[in-house]
Amino acid sequence: MTLLGQLAADRVVAVVRAPAIPDAAALCAALAEGGVRWVEFTFTTPDVAAHLRRATAAGTGCRIGVGTVLTAVQVEQAVEAGAEYLVTPGLRPAVAAAPVPVILGALTPTEVAAAVDLGAAAVKIFPARAFGPGYLKDLRGPYPDTPLIASGGVGAANAADFLAAGAIAVCAGSEVVAPGLVAAGDWPEITRRARAFVADLG
Repeated sequence: MTLLGQLAADRVVAVVRAPAIPDAAALCAALAEGGVRWVEFTFTTPDVAAHLRRATAAGTGCRIGVGTVLTAVQVEQAVEAGAEYLVTPGLRPAVAAAPVPVILGALTPTEVAAAVDLGAAAVKIFPARAFGPGYLKDLRGPYPDTPLIASGGVGAANAADFLAAGAIAVCAGSEVVAPGLVAAGDWPEITRRARAFVADLG
């Protein structure tokens, strides 16, 4: 199965933004136990490269990537640390040239087109809550073959609606990987939240 095929099957990416991560491998294992097998660490977290190395070396069954990638230097750091995919908050040509799949952030139809032209593996519609599932459905009209991912303000209350509107996956943030829970290493609660989030997708 291709990377995007697996993402479409799994449907959820956990986006981790935390002041500290005591054990990135344990975090990934907790998410996987709850049914979330895609994990996006972010460059807004201190020492993210070290967390990537630990998570990728652990063999948790998760697909490990890194987000908030803005520069070519960060691309190099992420790839060297083992990131399987990269995610940007907006259009970043320097990141699009990375040797691993890149999910470029976009919001408007023009930005989606630019992301496609840059060779994005998928396009992250961010912030998705700004216009809601109906807007994503409208984007599917002119871009029926472009894989769209809903990110930003996506929770249990609206995630299924974004998937029904045509998103191949949604990003789960603080509702599943709350910064405080991550920093405290409360893996059982993160597993519980991940399981509940997945269950709400139907």
